[in-house]
Amino acid sequence: MKRVQRPELPHRVAQYLERQQQEINRRQSTGMLNIDAFWKGRRATKTVGQALKALQKSMGPTEPCMYCVDNHGTDVEHFWPKGHYPGRAFDWANWLLCCTECGRIKGVRFPLDQYQQPLLIDPTIEDPWDYMDFDPDTGNLVARFDLTANDWMTKGVATVDVLQLDRREALAERYHKTFRHLCQKVTTALQAPDLDSTNFIDELLKTDDHGLLPWCINGAGQFRAPFDQLRAAYPQIWGVLRQRFC
Repeated sequence: MKRVQRPELPHRVAQYLERQQQEINRRQSTGMLNIDAFWKGRRATKTVGQALKALQKSMGPTEPCMYCVDNHGTDVEHFWPKGHYPGRAFDWANWLLCCTECGRIKGVRFPLDQYQQPLLIDPTIEDPWDYMDFDPDTGNLVARFDLTANDWMTKGVATVDVLQLDRREALAERYHKTFRHLCQKVTTALQAPDLDSTNFIDELLKTDDHGLLPWCINGAGQFRAPFDQLRAAYPQIWGVLRQRFC
């Protein structure tokens, strides 16, 4: 997972979503709401399609899912499930880009804490690496350990569990492959007689298909080779990278 920036909608599209939410609220108040049928009818509209395109564009040319950052994001995902929370069904802040696999695995699972706040990470408002860790030996995403609380971070545990991020072998292999490629880029740079910092950083960013650089630079990865060597050999480059992912 990685932190993503929610795009702004064109005014006309935003107004359309607001009108649909108002209609949902009206129908719910009169006991006439069938949220699945309502969504199915609106999902096929050109305007909802434009909102989906905005989500896809925000994720870059490969349009990956906002949960796994691996498979192609194909549809709108309601972070707060629309069936249980119809009052958020057309709330733009509740829409994420999701792949078929993550959507199927998540389903309507949506754990809440004691204050009725989500335990699932929303990558548009939170940095997943505040709660998640990466296992470079297996390629799995796992919960981060909180040294202060001496326990695994609850949001990390819940997100890994809901999305099965530690039980998807193909996903783990692709994360592991990206990590290996990042390591190769850094190792090659360390051996270069004259390192061009701008090109090097650009190459790292292009190689990072799964948003692992924040873990490599600010997370536990900074203490592993070859990233610890990069930090020691090129503190200025390291500083630029840290600032980018702070």
